[in-house]
Amino acid sequence: MRDDITLIGMPGAGKSTVGVLLAKRLGYAFLDTDLTIQEQEGALLQELVDRLGTEAFLDLEADVLCRVDCRRTVIAPGGSAVCRERAMARLKALGPVVYLSLSPEELERRLYNLNTRGIALAPGQTLADLYAYRAPLYEKYADHTVEVEGGQPIEETVRRVAEVLGL
Repeated sequence: MRDDITLIGMPGAGKSTVGVLLAKRLGYAFLDTDLTIQEQEGALLQELVDRLGTEAFLDLEADVLCRVDCRRTVIAPGGSAVCRERAMARLKALGPVVYLSLSPEELERRLYNLNTRGIALAPGQTLADLYAYRAPLYEKYADHTVEVEGGQPIEETVRRVAEVLGL
């Protein structure tokens, strides 16, 4: 096992925010793979989802994740990383995977910009549908789970992630 840490969870769970603070706490680098995709493709995530379609976007994301090669890095992939087994196999090979879990109600409260956020929603798919599909995948791939509660200070989430990792 390597010494990277991957944070998975639904959009809005706080992967990027927690990831940056966890990286600072540990003296690690931080990698937001959504930004890597945007830089590589020269387009915003939502533009890519709209142009490519959901399935092709998920394949592109998996391609990017399979090329991730870092050391002592906190990785925050897109919430859809769990949709491609090869992507998760790569991330798990890099180190422990922590699922930032939040309730469907908290998810609805946090996500107000569905049409511009770059979420890989299939046509006709609702946020509830997406949650029902992905939650079992997050649980499947997670080595550890940290509940993210409404109103919980971000520093407390960072502390709990470090604690479950024994850091």
